[in-house]
Amino acid sequence: MCDTCGCHQHDLTDSNEPITTNAAGRVELTVLKPLLNANDQQAAHNRAHCEQHGILVINLMSSPGAGKTSLLEATIDALAAELRIAVIEGDLETENDAQRIRAKGVAAVQITTGTACHLDANMVHEALHRLDLNKIDLLLIENVGNLVCPASFDLGQHRNVVLLSVTEGDDKPAKYPVMFRAADLVLITKTDLLPYCPEFQPARAAQALRHLATHSPCFQLNTRSSAPDLTAWLNWLRAEQSALKQRLALEPVHVRAHEHV
Repeated sequence: MCDTCGCHQHDLTDSNEPITTNAAGRVELTVLKPLLNANDQQAAHNRAHCEQHGILVINLMSSPGAGKTSLLEATIDALAAELRIAVIEGDLETENDAQRIRAKGVAAVQITTGTACHLDANMVHEALHRLDLNKIDLLLIENVGNLVCPASFDLGQHRNVVLLSVTEGDDKPAKYPVMFRAADLVLITKTDLLPYCPEFQPARAAQALRHLATHSPCFQLNTRSSAPDLTAWLNWLRAEQSALKQRLALEPVHVRAHEHV
């Protein structure tokens, strides 16, 4: 078990590789196979299985309370007549978020991870079996609130979206570079609170993101006003869905017959 996050996924004790101690007395492990190889294989299978059904999969990541579930609710309201949406929710405990999504008339599978601080591909694979993939165009995965571990685990998604709320501080991309480098899109959320959080400057957040040598777009939005402006986010989703359909039309996907699907 990982001493940092309590997650069994990081366990190195099963490795058969030699353990050596360096001059400083620290243990060094030589790992010949990628630690996350099994997860990556399952993730590739998840992605191929969803692509067989033409489903775009988006992985939403952020700190707790950054507004992921509120964004999902607003997205469902805006796109329900346009795209068939389903949601996978990740939390340590409770079905609170899944219940909020189901209240919108959308299928939602809750994954409770216990002590694990992120979702992994196996968890998502099991959740896929609880959804009718023939009735989904867009699958939104709300990962466990955490700016560290989720960035390291491929779930089978096509794109990673990271939320950064104005209540967190505009230096988060600099403090959590692995997470923000993994982002295909960054959403600055709760912008309705900017007048009350003058220490947060969206331009500084965008600059910190650019210092990571990433060209991922960065949009501002809020979901709590009487007329939330989600235009850039919704258009990004539409473009990603269209691009996936075009690619699949040219490159049909086949899941190997011997795999459990």
